Amino acid sequence: MRIAGDFLVIGSGIAGLRAAITLAAAGDVIVLTKADPRESNTGYAQGGIAAAFGTDDSPELHARDTLAAGDGLCVPEAVNVLVHDGPRYVRELLDWGAFDRDERGEPALGREAAHSVRRVLHARDATGRQIGQVLWEKVAANGRITVRSDAAAVSLIMEDGACAGARFLDRTGELHEARASRTVIATGGAGQVFRETTNPAIATGDGIAMAYEAGARVADLEFIQFHPTALSIPGAPRFLLSEALRGEGAHLINRDGERFMTRYEEAGELASRDLVSRAIVQEARRTAGPIYLTLAHLEPSYVRSRFPTIAAVVREAGLDLATDRIPVSPAAHYAMGGIETDLDGRTSIPGLFAAGEAACTGVHGANRLASNSLLEGLVFGARAAVAMTHPIQPAVLFAAVGRVPRVLTTPAGVPRVPAAGDVRDLMWQHVGLVRTRSGLTEATLMLSAWRDLARRALAATPGDDGLRRVASLVTVGVLIAQAALRREESRGGHFRSDFPRRDDIHWHRHLADVRGT
Repeated sequence: MRIAGDFLVIGSGIAGLRAAITLAAAGDVIVLTKADPRESNTGYAQGGIAAAFGTDDSPELHARDTLAAGDGLCVPEAVNVLVHDGPRYVRELLDWGAFDRDERGEPALGREAAHSVRRVLHARDATGRQIGQVLWEKVAANGRITVRSDAAAVSLIMEDGACAGARFLDRTGELHEARASRTVIATGGAGQVFRETTNPAIATGDGIAMAYEAGARVADLEFIQFHPTALSIPGAPRFLLSEALRGEGAHLINRDGERFMTRYEEAGELASRDLVSRAIVQEARRTAGPIYLTLAHLEPSYVRSRFPTIAAVVREAGLDLATDRIPVSPAAHYAMGGIETDLDGRTSIPGLFAAGEAACTGVHGANRLASNSLLEGLVFGARAAVAMTHPIQPAVLFAAVGRVPRVLTTPAGVPRVPAAGDVRDLMWQHVGLVRTRSGLTEATLMLSAWRDLARRALAATPGDDGLRRVASLVTVGVLIAQAALRREESRGGHFRSDFPRRDDIHWHRHLADVRGT
């Protein structure tokens, strides 16, 4: 079956939905989403969305905090767009009914790590879910937007060097085509490539893999943000315990009940996520014991009312968020890299755009500032949509195409396509929080061999959804491992124990990968 529209949106998170709303004013829009339409990383975002609304704040101050968190690698022009366009689009969400208000009716502002002031708008601890609901109401009311759920995009349609839509599988495994003169990939991240992750099961990097296989440039994929505080109870989901908890005064303590963060970082619990994550690992190793998050020193009624969703999940695990020590450990949370775009979402392929976590605008640099992810999806989803309504123009990209590390030998005895769990275990072991040349080389060898097997198997059985998922995981996995092997320094979310220092002389730059390099 073939369906057609003026515009195709792949993904149903904040970037995709905001793009669809703008595009509907210019033509007919098709939205493809591979699961329940409301299942996306957006819905899992707890803490909030950052924007300069406070009287003590400004876009310039927000930019300064973003640049500091990005560890010297943010693209300044992208940051400028984010912080200056952000309040406009967040105000739009406010007008549509989103976010908690204070006693004056103004947005209630929270603070998270590495922000110098309170600037995080929230809906208690379920901000992403509320934003998704608000956007879905707008989408559902628009007769020019058609949503196809259970539609898993598997490849881009390329004609004369340009993107002309995408192929997708329905729930029965039948292959279809969605044709459009402009396509935007807004499929979210790839956290499921790691064994330990806060991301939902659908975050398998499909959009990044599809774009790369079609010839699009990808950039900055070595930079993976590991959230320091995921619930760490055997048998319980690796549920995110929002940074807003520490922003409101939660402490990190070791097995003896001692606060330890200032031993590693002057900012303590409010240091950036990469620093807190590595401090937790170091302290757990030093004390040979677990690490806990505690809010027991705060008013219990406030804790439960401010964080009802988190409190409910913790309660299901048999603990009280307000009074108990909650065991935590780091987990993969956010990809700073992705499909390389310019400031209007254009990729290196004409007719193909990208926005949200699947894209790499350079705005996050080497490490994302907390609560900038929803803002990026909102701002750049809207900007991409505006650009999609105009004649095609070449993208002005920021990264240089680098030489991908070559693996000269292949591992012996790779008998089969891996299971998803095999990929995730390998990535966590060798491409996780602490990386080395030997581990990254081993991972690159194995992932490359697995990718070749998965490609051949998928060509023979294109309707196999499980195989398609594995193919996405190994493709994105090898791109992350190769990028991490190439960057011989430590910066932001990328830490090499064999190159433990930041090296601005050799590595103050972005490098892109493209098939064939």
